Amino acid sequence: MNREDERPLYLRVADQLRERIRSGELREGDRLPSVPGLATDLGISRSTASEALKVLISEGLAVARSGAGTFVRLPREPQRLIRAWYRATPYGSPFMQDMDRQGREAGWTYESRTVQAPPEIRDRLGLDEPTGDVEDVVRTDYVFSADGEPVMLSTSWEPLVVTRGTPIVLPEDGMLAGRGVAERMLSIGMPIDDWAEEVGARLGTAEECERLRHAPGSIMVTIQRTYYSGETQVETADIVVPADRFTLVYSGKMGRVSSPDKPSAEEGA
Repeated sequence: MNREDERPLYLRVADQLRERIRSGELREGDRLPSVPGLATDLGISRSTASEALKVLISEGLAVARSGAGTFVRLPREPQRLIRAWYRATPYGSPFMQDMDRQGREAGWTYESRTVQAPPEIRDRLGLDEPTGDVEDVVRTDYVFSADGEPVMLSTSWEPLVVTRGTPIVLPEDGMLAGRGVAERMLSIGMPIDDWAEEVGARLGTAEECERLRHAPGSIMVTIQRTYYSGETQVETADIVVPADRFTLVYSGKMGRVSSPDKPSAEEGA
């Protein structure tokens, strides 16, 4: 290391590791030296070694995996995540369609259970006040992956007043398992004809960052989505995607356009 460099030692150590990554000596998925190993090899303190690795993690060049170590993670061009009401293929999993278009293999894991909807979800689904401890929604927690890498989290709630007693009561069971909300709801006579999304950004929670294999405190894009069939809310979901991995693309068909002096049939109704 350059002894004339007056910057803190941990930044100079980070420079060394960064150069090894940029030169190709360390490649995607390679394990970086451990804190004790780095301290021994360079004759530095463990705290300095730890801070150097944290710099690479904060820059997105490395990711720490609990119990396994710190690994190289090279920057990538953000992938497009289509958020469109109109699709050329209105059936099946929208996520799988997006990944197919990008030449990536889609997959997901999930856990479904019946619960009583919390107040915020009751409001989003238009549910009445709860009765005792009665469970009134199916909650499903998803981890979506592309080419084996976790890329998106989603927690969805579907009201049992809509799905109870039907073949689609559990989103990932039955003949329409994994086919997407639109196709499943259509099968029980509840075609989705409207939707609303609220998009935000925040620091990821420790659990979210761990599940998405991102550094603690990584920025996440959040999407709060609700699907409607007529006046009925049939599903609401909280979606979380890493801000450095995706750009959101919105599109939709325009409705009828009328002149200012002549209202459309809808406006005149």
